[in-house]
Amino acid sequence: MSLRPGDAESIGGYALVGRLGSGGMGVVYLGRSASGRQVAVKAVHAQYALDEEFRARFRQEIAAVRRVSGAFTAPVVDADPDADVPWMATLYVPGRTLAEVVEKDGPLSARALRALALGLVEALRDIHQAGVVHRDLKPSNVLMAEDGPRVIDFGISRAADNETLTVTGRLIGTPPFMSPEQFAAPRDVTAASDVFSLGSLLVYAATGNRPFDGASPYLTGYQVMHEQPRLDGVSEPLRSIAARCLDKDAANRPQLAELHGMLLALPESAGATTVVDHPRATRPRPHLEGPTAVPGTGRPRRRRRLLVALGTLAAVAGVALATMHWPSNDPAPSPYDALSPSPSVAAAVALPAGWQPWRASLLTAKTGDPLDELESGCVTGGGALVYCAGTGFTVTALDAASGRVAWRSGTSPETSRPVGVRDGRVFTYVKPDSTQTFVTRRLVALDAKTGTRLWAHPVSEDRNAVMFSAGILAMDENATKFVAYGPTGHELWTAPAKSSAGDACTPAVLDGTPYGLCTPADDPTKGGVALLHLDPVDGTPKEIAQLPTGAEPLGAVGGRLVFAVPKLADGSFGSGEDQPYTVLSEVDPAGGGIRVPLPGAARGTPTLLDGVIHFVRPNGTVTAVRASDGKRLWQRTTEIENLSAPVLSTKSNTLYFANRFGRLLALNARTGTVRWRTSALQNPGDSTDDTEPYALLVKDTLVAVAGDTAFSVRTDRPVLPR
Repeated sequence: MSLRPGDAESIGGYALVGRLGSGGMGVVYLGRSASGRQVAVKAVHAQYALDEEFRARFRQEIAAVRRVSGAFTAPVVDADPDADVPWMATLYVPGRTLAEVVEKDGPLSARALRALALGLVEALRDIHQAGVVHRDLKPSNVLMAEDGPRVIDFGISRAADNETLTVTGRLIGTPPFMSPEQFAAPRDVTAASDVFSLGSLLVYAATGNRPFDGASPYLTGYQVMHEQPRLDGVSEPLRSIAARCLDKDAANRPQLAELHGMLLALPESAGATTVVDHPRATRPRPHLEGPTAVPGTGRPRRRRRLLVALGTLAAVAGVALATMHWPSNDPAPSPYDALSPSPSVAAAVALPAGWQPWRASLLTAKTGDPLDELESGCVTGGGALVYCAGTGFTVTALDAASGRVAWRSGTSPETSRPVGVRDGRVFTYVKPDSTQTFVTRRLVALDAKTGTRLWAHPVSEDRNAVMFSAGILAMDENATKFVAYGPTGHELWTAPAKSSAGDACTPAVLDGTPYGLCTPADDPTKGGVALLHLDPVDGTPKEIAQLPTGAEPLGAVGGRLVFAVPKLADGSFGSGEDQPYTVLSEVDPAGGGIRVPLPGAARGTPTLLDGVIHFVRPNGTVTAVRASDGKRLWQRTTEIENLSAPVLSTKSNTLYFANRFGRLLALNARTGTVRWRTSALQNPGDSTDDTEPYALLVKDTLVAVAGDTAFSVRTDRPVLPR
């Protein structure tokens, strides 16, 4: 194909002479070096060049191809993954893809099939010897050159030395040619996964049909995992070879050396393979390229599968618009369970009046002295507005139904997540403009409807205020005493910041009651943590417990206060994003307490919801632990990195998360099964690296913050706004 208007004339010093093809991620050009050598130049689409997740994937593709060098792969000639438009040049291999050959000419002859099979085994040998698993061996990734096949496109490959993909939340593979383990546990696939894909590919080459071919990618995945392959028309000995490659148990598939020996026995004579009388046997359907491909018409399905498909049709049609992706590592990974909204969600959905999917930019042109706290997120008081604040923007009131900005307030471009909403007031912080060397921040109350400032008090620069049953608890500007304010701004009481452990104290609220956590001011890594009970009426302090160093308050369960105790290195105090926790310290406010051991999997950022602690690791692993006895209930490897703290809908028994690129995730709170997940939000802004993602439920809608963007979706049909 010739170049199109707007195409570059050269990339990386290679003159572009035409297009070889294009896909969802980029365009492949035919290029020529100064010496006249022909290369295939792969350039990613401009929108993905701004996505660091995609750049990381592209870097991995380049590294994977460079590690592989063999007669049946196309070597990398040059690359620049950090260019404005990332690109990679490989040696140009003239020839059609296997998909194009079969689509136009029908199934391969016996001689061509034998040459293909042996060439692909040798290609996989080279790939696996380099420590790489291809993960997407399919007809469109096999070039049929004159001197043998070439395996291309390592874009979703994974090194066998456990280097993890940074692209998360996407389907890793193409359903008709994926292995069962790619659906069940994508992080755990081995070279045996490519052998399974090879089996599917050879059946396709021999018959023009796929051994797994559902009416949709979801049904195809179900067949791959739970049903036997269709080998109609595949003659022996290829039929038996393909059956072994397509074994559900990876351990039962043949090794490449054994497979090579078996394929040598394939006949070269014509008529070695036969094709059954099938309406598409000589001209197969176009191949599906991913989970959003349009399903083709196909052979009749068994009645049971039709009934299931019809029963879930409406649900699947709704969630497909959100670019749904397959869950990973599910104990019973039926697509019907993983991708359909739960009946309780679909039955009665409560939405803000006039709601529709929305997104709103939270950026502001304000300038001023920035705050030190950079937490992002939103709060709601149960009315028509949500109130958001965070890195790069001031407090913004958004209509929960439309995302329309009702008002903005603040003098600084950086401000902290609001403290909360009560009695028609939004409580947040402000950093006053000043020419002085240091001016502390203020705790302010804003009118929830208009944003008008009602009152302000100076508070500690680095200790956040918290809301309790009677008011707001903060530290004074010198952090020497606790101060409680009522909703109207009047001072309720003060209490000294002192304890047996030390006088470096932080406010906390557990079960609606104010507390203080105090450590030694000179060295918080020594001396433990003193827990002070502060009387809600007059602030009278009472030390009720000594906690281990680093103990983190989570909430209350059955009247006991729950603290997660981290495993700390020498000289360490705080908990990190991937902090391991060893024990729960549970305190009875009336006296006494217990220690509950935690399982070894208790690692990450903990959040207590409805008696269950959810530990969220930066790599997307979520572990649920029962707070009462420390028992691990489930663990899910979601492969969506940098998740927010979860928010729980008890109505639908679902946990919801957002990540810093705007991906959304819903897990069954009881089992951890993935209910649905979405793709990343388009262009969430420039502050994704600096802003903590946040999720909030407003009735049956999810409001999330990613980068400098707030957006909202329905929890039963999560269609991302554009």
